[in-house]
Amino acid sequence: MMDPSAIDKGTLWFIIFGLGMGSFLLRFTFLGFVGDRPLPAWLLRHLRYTAVAILPALVGPLVVFSGEGGSTDPTRLIAAAVTATVGVWTKNVLAAIGSGTATLFALLYLVG
Repeated sequence: MMDPSAIDKGTLWFIIFGLGMGSFLLRFTFLGFVGDRPLPAWLLRHLRYTAVAILPALVGPLVVFSGEGGSTDPTRLIAAAVTATVGVWTKNVLAAIGSGTATLFALLYLVG
């Protein structure tokens, strides 16, 4: 593992500036170039699914590889299954989150 203090200050600031510019340019393509012009219907239809695609991609690895050393933790898998089941059954996001959280805490308390 590399010592964080071994990074050259100039290199660090170059990376920070580069990441900031990249983030700015990504946002500017939508806000600056598109501005107040209407977007095509097909693009709006695809943009509606962005959150649905990104949230599972962020949560999935945390559920599957959450154990010690990157192994699978059964308590988190069960809590994720309960969350998904309640979400599909009730179509209520808050009920799904609440039931998954309660299941996870209960299993962690029982298992140890």
